[in-house]
Amino acid sequence: MSAMTSRERVRKALAFDYPDRPPISHAILPSALLRYGSALRAVLAGVEEDFGWDFLPDLPLEKFPPYYRKGRNRDGFGVVWECSNDGEYGLPVEKPLADWSRFVDYKWPDFEVNPPVYRLYSGNMVGKDPRWYARGGWITFFETMQELRGFEDLLADIALGEDAAIALRDGLLAHNLRLIDKFLKLDYDGIHFADDWGTQTALMINPELWRAFFRPCYKVMFDRVLAAGKDVHFHSDGYITDIIPDLIDLGVSVVNCQSNCMGNEELGLRFKGRICFRTDLDRQKVMTYGGPADVRKHIGEVFHALGSEKGGIIACGEIGRDTPLDNIKAMYETFMEFRF
Repeated sequence: MSAMTSRERVRKALAFDYPDRPPISHAILPSALLRYGSALRAVLAGVEEDFGWDFLPDLPLEKFPPYYRKGRNRDGFGVVWECSNDGEYGLPVEKPLADWSRFVDYKWPDFEVNPPVYRLYSGNMVGKDPRWYARGGWITFFETMQELRGFEDLLADIALGEDAAIALRDGLLAHNLRLIDKFLKLDYDGIHFADDWGTQTALMINPELWRAFFRPCYKVMFDRVLAAGKDVHFHSDGYITDIIPDLIDLGVSVVNCQSNCMGNEELGLRFKGRICFRTDLDRQKVMTYGGPADVRKHIGEVFHALGSEKGGIIACGEIGRDTPLDNIKAMYETFMEFRF
């Protein structure tokens, strides 16, 4: 029997149809590349990544997205970001809708005239090679609303039922649908959405409020993707156990979440076999402060808790400037060697 192509491997992992091994996906931050340079590239040279990613392009620093470039820089939405170091994610410090009176004159980015710079994502260049599973986008909703309005003000507006918050939500939904339509014209296998919804211990808002205010928007966006025959991928940091059933019901095929803060065993008991996990290894403790043996043990525990020989796992671990190079090497070696 011939070896599976990467596209076949990913599709089988999502369908729980016995991939030959868990497919591998990169999640390497620019700060790691800036710190380790050629040493990191040497590690990656031996990795059989399944999404056809060229890793990070050799961009000059002035071409980095605004939220990864040192200093203060404005993005396509008009948000000003402040970053302390190149390659490390910054903070929005000037928000176009901090004053609601500005909303009446706010112009959504025009893709042809002033295309917004979207977050880096791991996915192959469309049409480059059909052997790989192509995943495009990094489409945010809640996070974009925060960046435009401000986190605390936005939550207060939603809780108080402010008309302006509803108008912002609906305007952003229309904007995102235009963006999704552009992605769907390209030959992607899946479209990636992302919003960090959890603190370390709970959802940021009441789950019922989430279902009333945000779920309908996700449904419209996801339905557009699903109707085109594409898979929906969703990333969210923090404790999101309460809404994973909703994501499954909405048709999400892959969730990339901080399983460690929710309990890997608990997640496995509730959701193994119902959704594919793109793993997020423990970067708060194990990946940063453990050693290679700890990394290998942790991977085995996570994979067995959340997946099986049938599939349900995409092997992934976020790498930043504080991740020791030996741990990065151990992670990828374990990914390539792992078999259920």
